[in-house]
Amino acid sequence: MGKRHQSLAQNKNLGHLIALAFYILVGYSLYIAASNMNYVWKWNSIPDYFMYTEIITQEAPSDGKLVQEDGVYYIQKADEKVILKDLDSNYDFDYTLGEDVYEGDYIATKNETKIGPVLKGLLITLKISFFAAILTFFIGIIIALMKLSSYQFLKDIATVYITIIRGTPLLVQIFLFYFIVANIFELERFVAGVLALGIFFGAYMAEILRGAIQSIDKGQLEAASSLGISNFQAMRYIILPQAFKRALPTLVGEMIALVKDSSLVSVISITDLTKVGKEIVANTFSPFETWIVIALVYLCITSILSYIGHRIEKNMIASGGMN
Repeated sequence: MGKRHQSLAQNKNLGHLIALAFYILVGYSLYIAASNMNYVWKWNSIPDYFMYTEIITQEAPSDGKLVQEDGVYYIQKADEKVILKDLDSNYDFDYTLGEDVYEGDYIATKNETKIGPVLKGLLITLKISFFAAILTFFIGIIIALMKLSSYQFLKDIATVYITIIRGTPLLVQIFLFYFIVANIFELERFVAGVLALGIFFGAYMAEILRGAIQSIDKGQLEAASSLGISNFQAMRYIILPQAFKRALPTLVGEMIALVKDSSLVSVISITDLTKVGKEIVANTFSPFETWIVIALVYLCITSILSYIGHRIEKNMIASGGMN
């Protein structure tokens, strides 16, 4: 048969150009709209959100002479020595050794590079997402197995858990964990946030894994049983690995959703990316630049997770492991 004729609209390269032109047009329209706003943009302050330089000064604690002995700086006042513990050669001195200084004078200064608030918030977001992801997988596997159990009471417990958790908003659950559970068991707000996220996404993870497990041919369990392999061993070494492979795209999507929804823990004063954004806006009155930067940081995290998931999926498809 002859090669099927491809219309101009189906051309791949042309499609990329049209899509690029579309987004350029959208970006230009937003730029024009922003230019017409009565708003002073402060993009030059953005780098300080990530890294900034702090000027540290050393004041004279008393009157006297600035003296150095064995690498230690101190103020000589009559027969009394006041050691300057934090002063070292990294400082730029405004006084020379032996010169008279007076209490409150700035003796020396130095510049120190420090991590900005956005990077600090990013570390908290990654930390809480990491622990919540581990809890999510742990709960998801247990609840999925309970749901598939032959014991009715385990099925009922899993069903009620999934129904309640999936039927109530995450924000409400975070408040309940923080104001009730955390107070009863004297938990830190970070732990309460991790528990709320893990338990919420654990319910979704359980349903994903349950569906993936049920998609595996039951004959494999029967074959394992005929070979003397216990149900636990068969589930651990045969069924679950295949279920995880089949559910991989959905699992990656859930992890991306977890990272994004971790922003809700800011309501219980956990200083994650979103809470940092609120604080920056309150201090600088620069809402547009701040939230654009915060959104881009979240986009970077989720894009990396998506890329890793796609790479794993491609490798599995290439090795025939997704079936």
